[in-house]
Order: sequence, then C-alpha cells, then structure tokens
Amino acid sequence: MTRYLPSKQYQYAGVGALVLAMFCAAFAFHFPLSWVPTGLLLATGIAMLALGCLPAIEIQEACLSIGDKIIPWEDIKKVDRTGFVSPLLVYLTLRSGKRILLVYPGGMEASNMLLRQLSRMTRDAIIDGIPYRQYWGESAQPAADRRAMSSPKYQLLRPEDEADVERLFQKLKSVGHLDRTEE
Repeated sequence: MTRYLPSKQYQYAGVGALVLAMFCAAFAFHFPLSWVPTGLLLATGIAMLALGCLPAIEIQEACLSIGDKIIPWEDIKKVDRTGFVSPLLVYLTLRSGKRILLVYPGGMEASNMLLRQLSRMTRDAIIDGIPYRQYWGESAQPAADRRAMSSPKYQLLRPEDEADVERLFQKLKSVGHLDRTEE
C-alpha cells in the first residue's frame, strides 16, 4: 500500500495568503483600490487551504482509496491526464460511465509517482487514449503467434553478385578450398 498525503506547502501558502489579505484589507479603508488584491489574496488563500485539506490517496493491490471512497481497479476504464501535474488533476472514467476528477495536491515527484502507479494498476483501462498494453510497450500478440510469423527476406546482393557467390560456393563444395590462382 502506498499513501499519498497532500503537501503541507498548500496549507502554509493558504495561511500566508489569508494573512496578506488581512494586511491589504487594513489599507483598503484608506485606499479603495486595495480591495482588488484583498479579494484575490482571499480567494487564493481559501483555494490553497481547500487543496491542503483534501483526503489522502491510497494505492492498494485491489483498489484505489480516496478518503472514504474505494474504487476497485477493475472499475476504472479510462485514465485521462489534464495539463496539470502539481497539483495533479486526472480524470478517471468508471465502468458505470461516471467520471471522477482525482485531485492530488503534492509536489512534482510525488505527483509523477502517483500517476505512474495509477497507470500501472489500471490493467483494463485506456490511458490517455492508448490501451494499457500498448501504453506500456507490451506486445498484444501471444507468444505462439509471434513464433508463427516468419522474418522478412531482404535482398542483400544484386542478382549478378548472387550468381558469383553461388559459383564460388559450388567450387568450394567440389574442391574443398577456394584458391584464386586456380581460375
């Protein structure tokens, strides 16, 4: 089992933004234009705190746990990445057709590890529009079919060179050695 906790940096950034919002609000009573950064910092602080308080994500052998929600790996039919890596935003499409947005507020390294584990564990899923086997470079053909295929024949020599090689081979077979002085 691997557990991915939200990064504490989101909580720290949220508290910092709220403190700055209060600082700007103190000036806003004398300078009305200060309400703009106050509102922006307030919204940023609330968003960062919300991200920092998201539940942990657990990768288990049989399922994916997001807080209290448990999703068996067989139920995940599609994994679609968005452009965001930190915080990681991934759409999971379930067998029922329901689409879930997975949000993981972690660092770049942890986000990439989570994405890799998600891609590895969803064996029946289509990952970013590519079937699982093809995404991981596995052959879709069974081993018996691969042995049945013959290797392609490439022409290495020109026809006149082939005739010369055949003549030398016949001479070698009859004499037992090739000696240019006998020609």
